[in-house]
Amino acid sequence: MDGWNYFNYFTEIEEYFWKKRGSHLLVSPLDWAIMETWQKAGVPLEAVFKGIDQAFESYGRSRRGAGKPLKSLAYCTDAVLGAAEEAQEVAAGRASTNQSARPAPFERDELRTYFQRNAEALRQAVKRRTEIPALVILWEEALRALESCMMLLDIPGLLDLEDLERRLTLLDERIYAGISLHASEVMLLRLRREMDRTLAVYRSKMKAEQLALVEKQYLQKRLLEEFRVPRLSLFYLS
Repeated sequence: MDGWNYFNYFTEIEEYFWKKRGSHLLVSPLDWAIMETWQKAGVPLEAVFKGIDQAFESYGRSRRGAGKPLKSLAYCTDAVLGAAEEAQEVAAGRASTNQSARPAPFERDELRTYFQRNAEALRQAVKRRTEIPALVILWEEALRALESCMMLLDIPGLLDLEDLERRLTLLDERIYAGISLHASEVMLLRLRREMDRTLAVYRSKMKAEQLALVEKQYLQKRLLEEFRVPRLSLFYLS
């Protein structure tokens, strides 16, 4: 990811897709999973937009495009990844941009509000899931760690957002690992069936590696939704 200008990554992709489609559409768990795979792979927004444009052009020329709007970002995956590869080739050999010259993407009050909202969500999760002590302990530890991150906002001087993001990402990973371990077999089976139904019509359009990543992100998002636990990373602030 080219610096910290992409904290609004998901929102910008949503808005661009809506404009291309011509109508506002709630982003599905599948679409969120796809956007997360692009974000984690470091696909720049310009490449995503270019790929979406190409996918819409291709869809418009196809038989399915006759009178039927393109419903999912899944149709755009190959075009986006192709555009990302082109962008990498163009960028090869260029000097890296001076990151220190960029303004901070967030105000401290904005970060504090985000942390407080997530802290409250974790407290509510603890109250709801007292029947799973291991998760309660994990979430209480995450809550203390999040409160420590909030304390960093009160320290004068330059805020190290990159280090802060590392801390939050680590918390996200630990929370998800705990939920995956303690989720019931019934819940996991239900979510996997849901995922298979959702992905059925798109499997042939994705490469195996891309499909595996989308499946992983899809299950992660749905499990967190089931337990009503927030994502803590700054990428989800918007």
